[in-house]
Amino acid sequence: MDTYRIKLPAGRRVPVVVSVPHCGTAFPEEIKDDYRAELIKAPDDTDWFVDRLYGFAPSIGITMISAVLSRWVIDLNRSPADIPLYSDGRIITGLCPTTTFLGDPLYKDGRSKVEAEEIKRRTELYYRPYHAGLREILDDLKSEFGQVLLWDCHSIRQRVPTLYAGKFPDLILGSADGRSAEEDLIEIALDNLVDEGYTLHHNEPFKGGYVTRNYGRPEKGEHALQLEMSKINYMDDFELQYEPVRAERIGKVLHKTLGSLGDALLSAKDY
Repeated sequence: MDTYRIKLPAGRRVPVVVSVPHCGTAFPEEIKDDYRAELIKAPDDTDWFVDRLYGFAPSIGITMISAVLSRWVIDLNRSPADIPLYSDGRIITGLCPTTTFLGDPLYKDGRSKVEAEEIKRRTELYYRPYHAGLREILDDLKSEFGQVLLWDCHSIRQRVPTLYAGKFPDLILGSADGRSAEEDLIEIALDNLVDEGYTLHHNEPFKGGYVTRNYGRPEKGEHALQLEMSKINYMDDFELQYEPVRAERIGKVLHKTLGSLGDALLSAKDY
């Protein structure tokens, strides 16, 4: 089965890639029955509708790659070596999770780990193709423009007590403590995201996952930023359904932010 989708730019492309690694909801047939059926009907840790929210990206020249499979099958924003992203005591789901963010078991047999051979199989079949596709897009754009920006898109419920005490801010920009992108690009992103009264944090409580940390190499002209947002910004009060009015409002901010970043990269090339 396809593990990712690519949407190509309409018209002139810009050196920006939008990645949506957690919007997938599919489960491969060969392992689908291993999961608790009531959970995978609507996998709760999904970044619901984020690919739809960023659907404008190709119209402004941005290439978009998005996941098909659920992160409960394999998490595309984790290290293939399953190295934890944080060490501050928060719950961190692994490369092949066995629980939800809230600690509920995913599998019918209540397993506490996925066996090494199965992790290896899923990595080869489902994980590596996504990252190979992403790498190809980045390399192609860099060869044309000299540098490229990867914008990794995520969303989360307003409250996840196992991850964070209290309510998440509306927007969290992750730059791996300023290491994954040049400072001027980080500043452009922050300046554009401070809009319409949204609360904005930088690197707190999320610094960017594996995608941001792995692909962000500003010294090589490869920049990466992660944007985490509270689902309430584009979903209903129950964080279950897409809410068009809210989505349009935050969508304008995203459009402006990505447009400004693209312009900055093009200006640098022209200069």
